[in-house]
Amino acid sequence: MVLSLAVSLVWFSAAGVISQRDSFVFNGFEPANLSLNGASLVRSNGALQLTNSSLNLIGHSFYHRPLSFRSDTSFSTTFVFAIVPPVPGQGGHGLAFTIAPSPLLPGAQIGQWLGLLNSTTDGNSSNHVFAVEFDTVQGQNGDIDSNHVGIDINSLVSNASESAAYYSGDNQKQAIILDDAVPIQAWVGYRAREKRIDVTIAPFRVDKPHRPLISHTLDLSSVLLPSMYVGFSSATMKLGSAHYILGWSFSLNGEARPLDLSRLPSFPRPGAGSKRAETIMIVASLSGTFLLLAVAVILGAYLIRRAKLSETLEDWERDYPHRFSYKDLYLATKGFKDREVLGSGGFGRVYKGNLPGSGAEVAVKRVSHGSKQGVREFIAEVASLGRLRHRNLVQLQGWCKRNDDLLLVYDYMPNGSLDRLIFHEDDDDDEHEMQQQRTVLGWKERYRILQDIAAALLYLHEEWEQVVVHRDVKASNVLLDSEMNGRLGDFGLSRLYEHGSNPRTTHIVGTLGYLAPELTRTYKATTEADVYAYGALMLEVACGRRPVEPKAAVEEMLLVEWVQELYSEGKIADASDQRLNGWYMKEEMEMVLKLGLLCTHPQPQARPSMRHVWQALGGHALLPLEPRFMCEDLEFKNMSTDSSSILMQTPLESSSDSLRPEGGFDTVHSPLPLLDGKGLSA
Repeated sequence: MVLSLAVSLVWFSAAGVISQRDSFVFNGFEPANLSLNGASLVRSNGALQLTNSSLNLIGHSFYHRPLSFRSDTSFSTTFVFAIVPPVPGQGGHGLAFTIAPSPLLPGAQIGQWLGLLNSTTDGNSSNHVFAVEFDTVQGQNGDIDSNHVGIDINSLVSNASESAAYYSGDNQKQAIILDDAVPIQAWVGYRAREKRIDVTIAPFRVDKPHRPLISHTLDLSSVLLPSMYVGFSSATMKLGSAHYILGWSFSLNGEARPLDLSRLPSFPRPGAGSKRAETIMIVASLSGTFLLLAVAVILGAYLIRRAKLSETLEDWERDYPHRFSYKDLYLATKGFKDREVLGSGGFGRVYKGNLPGSGAEVAVKRVSHGSKQGVREFIAEVASLGRLRHRNLVQLQGWCKRNDDLLLVYDYMPNGSLDRLIFHEDDDDDEHEMQQQRTVLGWKERYRILQDIAAALLYLHEEWEQVVVHRDVKASNVLLDSEMNGRLGDFGLSRLYEHGSNPRTTHIVGTLGYLAPELTRTYKATTEADVYAYGALMLEVACGRRPVEPKAAVEEMLLVEWVQELYSEGKIADASDQRLNGWYMKEEMEMVLKLGLLCTHPQPQARPSMRHVWQALGGHALLPLEPRFMCEDLEFKNMSTDSSSILMQTPLESSSDSLRPEGGFDTVHSPLPLLDGKGLSA
């Protein structure tokens, strides 16, 4: 066994790749786990080519999976790159080492934007993009010259930059020409404790200089999200250069391991033509009629396919970022084939897709929009929602509009929906998968998923730059990533408004059983309506029953009313999912059931904010229900709208939600124990 392991390690090292959980080394990129997008490719000798010297190109290459960053995370990387202009001294833009929330960088532009951002998103703090640029053009964004190195935070206007150079052994500054068609070594390091970024470059085979070219103090804790991709980006415009990465080493919270420079691949020099054998032409003997017929068939098939994938953009569509081409989404979903369908609902079907070029897995929701009225406003809000960043939200990657179809592109969640895990629907014929699906989801996992979705709604309601009302919170829109973290998805129905303003009147959308009763009167999308839907979700998760069961007895058809009645009879524990066989903490189960009742209170001003819900689930607030909360009248016909008699006592400040009246959270005396953050067993 030891010999076999040693042989395996020798083979893997010989392939040029050394990888651990949070560090990796590529001495050449064949093989390598990379996410490639745009013009990027790995050449046959293992050199990573981001772009060739063609014009108007973008090339992205990222490590295939995201890495986990924390506020105190340091990182270190070293790589060897080469920029090769078609003619010496007449090249285009450079390249950038990049840390970003997505390997796709939707909406990025060519030229001076280096494939990272665009004129609309440049400077937005919601970008969460860190880059070190090695640029060979003096652009219109404050570049110091046409041969410089810069540190960029959410913008191509550098926070710090220097002309490309290195410090020799005698501490003398020596200039380096970045696009001289020679390999150049680069080192980038961030020390979280000192909040310092060091950038160093040197000619190939020269030892790392002791003095960095740039040493800049900058706190990246607000830039780096918990899940980030690392890689490279480049672009060309009216002038082009070929961009190559020959080797790359990266490490979190440690020094990047050195590259083996003797094993790095070569790259084509300027003017070096490919020495391919000339193609032998033997078609001269073929019939001219046959040749013309073949050309006609191929041309006809091409024109038919081109017409099928064509799209005409209105001028306003070009103003909104995060747009995907219809062709890419058509190819990603194999032509929107039925076998690629992940799920469907009243507003469209969801398809699994693999984006051409990068191969990144995505989920594509195809929404049929019956009217052209409001489409522009809809796209504007979707483009804005693409800037949302939270670990418990399914990332909205972008959008596409073609005729009456609206296509929304999301991260793909491999573990499917909470709805499917609880109710085991759509079981496949595969016996192993069927057995996995029919395993009862445990209470620990259910409780953590409820906490995750509460955190997501708190972010949407109070912590983002605008108020986001989801409008379709339900179990089928709660998706689970590879680590079974709950993520709220499907923002196709969401609405935005400014903090402190009133929500707009709109038509009623949502799912029966999750709709707040006041929607039939006000027609307004409010955070209280989202809280109601979340309360229905809490009861659904705790009881293992849908909000509406058409086949159940009349008195058990509506989940909220059924739990209300059990509560009034002192039997609320009987509402728990019997399939759990009692494997749960009784106090936690009762809290979720009671908190679900409070969230589904018929009076919107009596419902807690998501901040209070999140605090209660995390053990940072008193249980927001007393036994005297429920009255005998299950329909609340005689219940006062004064929330002071039913809401919670909390040691923290009440929600800043402007829709809630002042003094909405008065003090009551609860006989239940104060949660101390260690769980309900305290």
